[in-house]
Formats: sequence, structure tokens, C-alpha cells
Amino acid sequence: MESRTWYYARVSSREQNLDRQLATFAAMGAQERDIITDKESGKDLDRRGYTALKTALLRRGDTLVVKSLDRLSRNKADIKNELEYFKSNGIRLKVLDLPTTMIDYPEGQEWVLDMVNNILVEVLSSIAQQERETIRQRQAEGIAAAKSKGKHLGRPKAELPDNWNEVITAWKAGKITAVEAMRRTGLKRSTFYKMAG
Repeated sequence: MESRTWYYARVSSREQNLDRQLATFAAMGAQERDIITDKESGKDLDRRGYTALKTALLRRGDTLVVKSLDRLSRNKADIKNELEYFKSNGIRLKVLDLPTTMIDYPEGQEWVLDMVNNILVEVLSSIAQQERETIRQRQAEGIAAAKSKGKHLGRPKAELPDNWNEVITAWKAGKITAVEAMRRTGLKRSTFYKMAG
């Protein structure tokens, strides 16, 4: 079976745009049918397009092209595991931002590519992991700053209805059903039981 080249593009959210990555692949001669995309976070590998690529499309002898290493993942351990997976399954990974991965070495010289890639991967996956930790730290600092200013983050706390005490007393005494208590208080089932608990 003839080997194929696949291209993988990813952005972190639906609002972001894949156009830059797709234009780069098109300039390399990629056909639309050879490009797999995801609009999901790189925090883990559980993404529809990427999973399909690994489980159904990529075969031994194929090549996978990505724009940068963090398109695979932002997690250092995941990146290393994926690179080991590709290597053990005979899949060549080309990373456009890493020119050494793009060079086709003569037969018998593949060890040079492996050596250079291992060094670069170690450095770049460390950077990707550091960026993720920095983002997480900034988020935590932002949440702490908001809380110190008295801002409530997340869902607003449900307020007790004005007739809560009389309705809950009647319900606990068995005078009315839970359904009737919810109707009288105007609360949804989960909110009612949460407040009653």
C-alpha cells in the first residue's frame, strides 16, 4: 500500500481560525482530503479529528505534518508519548517550525534525524508545558484578585424564595408533595433538593 502524507491543524476554540495553518498546508500541495482539523484545547489528546487520524488513517510508512509541536499537545508528557508512538509505528512526523524534522536524510542516516529531533522535542515540549503552567497561574491569580475585590465567580447562588420556610415545613410534615413544594416555590427539582438538603 502506498504511503500517504497527512496534515493536522488545531486551534483551541471554535472562535479561533484555522486559516493560517490550512494556507500553509495548501502551499505545500496538501489536498483538502488529506487535512484533519480540530477546534479543541491542546490540554489533552482526546480530540475527535486527532483520534480518527491515529486510529483509522495513519499507517506505517505515512508522514504526519503539523505546523508546530504544540498543535499535537501542550502537555510535555503527551508530546513525548506521541513522538514515541509515531516512531514505534513507523510514522514520520514533520514539524514545520522545526526545519530539521523536514529534511529527508539518506538511507542509513535516519539516526541523525532521531538525535536532532530528540533534543529539539525535549526543549520545545518543555516550553509548551511551561506556557500552559504560566496560563494556569495567571488564571489562578486573576480569580484570587477578583475574589479579593468581592466578586463572585461562577454561577450565582440561588436565593431562597420568600415562602421557603412555610413550604419546606409543610413538605417535611407530609402535608404537600415535593412536586407541589417545587410549584409553590418556583424551583427546579435539583435546586429544590439542594436547598432542602
